[in-house]
Amino acid sequence: MSENAGPTTYAGSCHCGAVRYEVTMTPPEKAVACNCSHCSRMGWLLSFVPADSFKLLSGEEQLQEYLFNKRHIHHQFCRTCGVHPFSRGTDRAGKPTVSINLRCIQEIDPSKLQVQTFDGKSL
Repeated sequence: MSENAGPTTYAGSCHCGAVRYEVTMTPPEKAVACNCSHCSRMGWLLSFVPADSFKLLSGEEQLQEYLFNKRHIHHQFCRTCGVHPFSRGTDRAGKPTVSINLRCIQEIDPSKLQVQTFDGKSL
């Protein structure tokens, strides 16, 4: 993907389509794979965006929240299919942030992304 590519709006969803969202971000060239007990089991490939770059289109009533460890990250999953399309939290400066599961965006091919490992297991 081009380094000069501007922000693009992507459509994301859970497997059954009950939870749908849009996210506007620069086309990702890399993804973050966290090795914590939750992310590694779920197979997440993450990208982080400011909360105002994310718009939930449908499925608020289908979302279930899962909190663990320090309970800072609000993991969201679909009650119907169980897929975790995104999580909500804050960045280190305290700004609202959404972590996007790049595997839930059909226009993005995860095999084309450079994967950077984050050591969440040590936190």
